[in-house]
Amino acid sequence: MLLAKTLSSSTFKLALIAIGTFGAIAAAIFAYVYLSTASYVRSRSDRAILTEVASLRDIYERSGRDGLIALINAHLADGSFANHVYLLADPSLRVLAGNLREWPQAATASSGWVEFRAAGPGHPLLRAVVQTFPNGDRLMAGQDISDLDSFTAQIQAAVISGVVLIFALAAMASVLVTRRTVGRIEQINATSRAIMASGLDQRIPLRGSHDEWDRVAENLNQMLDRIETLMGEVKQVSDSVAHDLRTPLTRMRGRLEKAYLGARSAESDQTLIGDTIADLDAVLRIFASIVRIAQIETQARKGGFRTVNLVEIAGEVVELYDAAAEQDSTSLKLTGDREVLVTGDRDLIFDAIANLVDNALKHGRHGGEVVVACENVEGQRLISITDDGPGIPPCEHEHVFKRFYRLEQSRYTPGNGLGLSLVAAVARLHGARIELLPSAPGLKVKLWFAPPAS
Repeated sequence: MLLAKTLSSSTFKLALIAIGTFGAIAAAIFAYVYLSTASYVRSRSDRAILTEVASLRDIYERSGRDGLIALINAHLADGSFANHVYLLADPSLRVLAGNLREWPQAATASSGWVEFRAAGPGHPLLRAVVQTFPNGDRLMAGQDISDLDSFTAQIQAAVISGVVLIFALAAMASVLVTRRTVGRIEQINATSRAIMASGLDQRIPLRGSHDEWDRVAENLNQMLDRIETLMGEVKQVSDSVAHDLRTPLTRMRGRLEKAYLGARSAESDQTLIGDTIADLDAVLRIFASIVRIAQIETQARKGGFRTVNLVEIAGEVVELYDAAAEQDSTSLKLTGDREVLVTGDRDLIFDAIANLVDNALKHGRHGGEVVVACENVEGQRLISITDDGPGIPPCEHEHVFKRFYRLEQSRYTPGNGLGLSLVAAVARLHGARIELLPSAPGLKVKLWFAPPAS
């Protein structure tokens, strides 16, 4: 099954194209090497033969036929000319001197190059030049090129073997690489099918090779973790919405039913309408917060980002909540640097800081202190909100930013559990990092922003 998928995969087809292209280039290179080598070796032999023929022609012109016969016999007697071929014949092609018994049939032309196999042991391959003198005598001088022929044959065999080996190794490598690639893809496909069949609890296995496939698997697993988290949050939000709406809707129905069954009274009807409007406003605030968080998380508002000063925004929030802090005898103050510039949406940052300050005032100590600080710290931009209330247990830090999540001690305080969710959404939109730190007593919330792009 895997082999069939390997052979039919696009990766394997691309590998075959690459093999064909590379093989053609390699074959062309080897062919060039073969032809160049064979041509070079043969050209050296041909130059030696031409030099020898020129020398013999000079002797013939100076000393005549007898002088040339004497020189040929002398060369044949010398062992250093053992691989040379000499043949002198009269106009009727009768042999006058040389180491061939008769004039070869292949040498029909009166001049020029000839190449033939001689009669005798091993049938050596001879290459020679034919020269015809004015009186009709013919001279043939050349060399035994059997070794050269054998050498070029070996080069040719080596070239062919090399090309075949390259194709074989490339084909084997392409099958192995494609098989590995298809295997990893099949793991991803199998995990995808398992997820579609059973749920988001499946993950793509890692091989520990830390290669690009492991990185892809890690990214996909992180994406699945994120999807699973979001699906869990959706379920949790649905449950929380149903739970939080049940109480005000039940109260409204109870009041309306009581009014329906009871006697009419202007004062009680006025009270009923006021309480019902208050409950409806609470329900509408919940939906408005959910819609606002959803709009923030779509990142559609990034187009309106500009450079803003956190100190100015924090100052406006402090001014807004100053009256509420005085009513609770709480000291609310702004400290830190005079200018802390970040890139972002001014209104969203205002809402995030306002929610943090509101939480600090609600859950801080009566008559305590809330400090908002804006600072430039080692190239980062920081705004922190510190209160001296009971704080948040470390085990709850990762949960408090979930929608509708409320601590046990906050169950009976006003709110819907969406404030910190909005803060988290604004932070994600701006690429900011949130830290929750104990302040002994109390809690310090830090928002770390990147500096504006220069």
